Amino acid sequence: MKDAWIAPSVLSADFARLGEDVTRVLEAGADLVHFDVMDNHYVPNLTIGPLVCEALRKFGIQAPIDVHLMVKPVDRIVPDFIAAGANYITFHPEASDHVDRTLQLIRDSGCRSGLVFNPATPLGHLSHVMDKVDMVLLMSVNPGFGGQAFIDGTLDKLRHARRLIDESGRDIRLEVDGGVKVDNIGAIAAAGADTFVAGSAIFGSKDYRAIIDAMREAIDKARS
Repeated sequence: MKDAWIAPSVLSADFARLGEDVTRVLEAGADLVHFDVMDNHYVPNLTIGPLVCEALRKFGIQAPIDVHLMVKPVDRIVPDFIAAGANYITFHPEASDHVDRTLQLIRDSGCRSGLVFNPATPLGHLSHVMDKVDMVLLMSVNPGFGGQAFIDGTLDKLRHARRLIDESGRDIRLEVDGGVKVDNIGAIAAAGADTFVAGSAIFGSKDYRAIIDAMREAIDKARS
């Protein structure tokens, strides 16, 4: 099993002090910076774009930036995020007319690519593009807003995705996003996830390190 990565979502950070807040969460032990990019079209909310990613790089953030595109279409904005400093870019197959082409666009630009699956979206696309995927992201809430409760049915879907990845023999991370907290992250890890997006659970706490340490303890216990 891959090392567990904790990926705080900046959607829940203090945007008035974003650089400082992201620095604090990384110093507290986070591994990735997760971007939830929404366009008020594919999902009913409007959040952040590549300029925010670029601003964090200019501020001095060097940790990997994991960009989750909830936009439609996706191809137009992919190069902008790559130029802004993204390391991973994931998107929803429903938002691309040509999924294989979009994955290749991301990879050709030197970035790692991935697909995102909503709670009711089947995993069928993976059988055709597994060779172009570096990350599989399962949504454990319906996308569009932070602070939602984890959908328990995601655990079975995680187990299915884990089997597909293991059977492929490829170096692919399995990420989960939505309602991830200290009290359920162990079950999520046991189902096969290795990358954990958490927004309000981390940024909504007074002690980032205490929450991240508690998450890692729960993951280690579930894996032992």
